Amino acid sequence: MKTKTLSLPRLNQLNPTLESTALKLMEEAGELAQAIGKFRGLSGEKVQMDEGAVVQEIACELLDVAQTAVTMMFVMEEQFQIDIGTLLQEHYHKLEKKGYLAP
Repeated sequence: MKTKTLSLPRLNQLNPTLESTALKLMEEAGELAQAIGKFRGLSGEKVQMDEGAVVQEIACELLDVAQTAVTMMFVMEEQFQIDIGTLLQEHYHKLEKKGYLAP
C-alpha cells in the first residue's frame, strides 16, 4: 500500500469548537473550489495568472483544507474523546473492503 504521510500541527491560541471548525472547513473548501474554478476558467473570466501560479494557489488552498480538517480532528479528540488512530485504522479497512486498497 502506497501512502503519503502528512503531519500538521495543533494550532496555538485558538479555541475552536466543532461548529466553528466545520464552518471554517467549508470556507476553506470554497476557497479551494474558487482556485480550481479560476484554473479551469469556470467563472467566465479570463485567467490572468499563469498555470504554474494557479496550480500553486490550488495546492496552498488544499493545505488550508487539510490543516482545518486536522484541527477538527484535534477538536474531536479533545472535546469528545474520539480515538482518531483507531478510526483511521477502521477507515483503512473500509477502503480495503471497497477495493480501493490492496489488503
